[in-house]
Amino acid sequence: MSDNFDSTATDFLAAAAEMGLEGIIAKKANSLYHPGDRTREWIKLKINKRHEVVIGGFTKNEGTSKAFSSLLVGVYEKKKLKYTGKIGTGFNTQQQKEMMELFKPLITDKLPFDELPDVNKPSRFRPDPPHAEVTWLKPQLVCEVSYTEITSDGVMRHPSFEGMREDKKASSVGADIPISTADIVEKEKPNPARKLVKGAGKASRKTLLNPSEKSQVREVSGHELSFTNLDKVYWPKEGYTKRDMLNYYYQVAPYILPYLVDRPQSLNRYPNGINGKSFYQKDVTGKVPDWVQQFPYHTSDGEDKNFMVPQTEADLLYMANTGAIEMNPWNSTIHKPDNPDWCCLDLDPDTGNTFEQVIQTAQTVKEVLDEMGIHSFPKTSGSTGIHIYIPLAAQYDYDQCQLLGKIIATEVHARLPKFTSIERMTRNRKGKIYIDYLQNRAKATLAAAYSLRPKPGATVSMPLDWSEVKKG
Repeated sequence: MSDNFDSTATDFLAAAAEMGLEGIIAKKANSLYHPGDRTREWIKLKINKRHEVVIGGFTKNEGTSKAFSSLLVGVYEKKKLKYTGKIGTGFNTQQQKEMMELFKPLITDKLPFDELPDVNKPSRFRPDPPHAEVTWLKPQLVCEVSYTEITSDGVMRHPSFEGMREDKKASSVGADIPISTADIVEKEKPNPARKLVKGAGKASRKTLLNPSEKSQVREVSGHELSFTNLDKVYWPKEGYTKRDMLNYYYQVAPYILPYLVDRPQSLNRYPNGINGKSFYQKDVTGKVPDWVQQFPYHTSDGEDKNFMVPQTEADLLYMANTGAIEMNPWNSTIHKPDNPDWCCLDLDPDTGNTFEQVIQTAQTVKEVLDEMGIHSFPKTSGSTGIHIYIPLAAQYDYDQCQLLGKIIATEVHARLPKFTSIERMTRNRKGKIYIDYLQNRAKATLAAAYSLRPKPGATVSMPLDWSEVKKG
């Protein structure tokens, strides 16, 4: 929670400028915050001209020793990426090296911009520009840029790189047009239709698919998806259909996507519902549309294959449409594949255990972690267990992550020896809750938060507050 400063906007903005900050946030005194809802009751006051841009490629000048010479960037306008210029300053050698690691998996032959930029165009400052070789990138990375002005043809003058923006989705980056504060204050009127909603703070989404047609085509995130066999029953006892599942994932997309984006997936497909035959699909090479991002891997036989890497709602619904009832992301992202973002403990009960014992085990995990000064977050597995996540911020490798999990699991087992186990072999832990820390390894997966599970009742892996993990 940010402090509130008793100051005029002018004085506050001047103080922020002295500190080298981007700007300040101003709000109407009696306004409320609505997550995901842009409103003129909350505004950005910028110290200088800067905004986010999408990186669509980079150039390398002839004879240079640098990793790259400039970034080719743009903003989205009506779902098309409009070129806004080259950024050739603002980054040092180390930054360029780190950025190239982000660029490599995104290199493509496809032009990301709606028109081909002339990167070797002479200017009055450089009448004889160096020959630049262009490498195109899939438009998924966002950076911050400062500049003096936008020219009449929409290109930035004197742009300078200010940093990567991992908190921004490329598809959300449009032209940043300044508006007079006086116009905002004068024209903005309260919206009587806006109501407070309990819970998440915004109204739930409507369903995507209608209840009558067996096959339907919808545009999602700019891509046309064909949804088929919608009447097929996936949960026989409850009568829930494939349509119900797809509508669920559409409605929960804003919540589940942060746990899926940039994480390779192992698709667990149930084309005939939870009682039919299922299979895991890792390789999607040649089996998915061109717009689906992929991440390469090599098999033990030396074959080159690719995982699917979701980025948008279209990817989520595409996976679900193949019969992938549950979403199984890696613990790490494609940006740091060897460094997990979290350490997870999977509390997996045997048939003889009660859920009360699972809860007691989870509480003991929390007790141990609190003693170690470690933050953690629980969720239901969506089956019979509980998953506990420890944020690592991708600072450690999988061996270190698994060792941390083993230390915690060993201590919890020592405190609850009667009904817990850390034995890997099933026959050695009958009748006991298995504290599984071995999921902390490269390419291993657990059901994501908010993922459906192929279980009776169409259960969901649900995030919890620790206050909710209690008896009963």
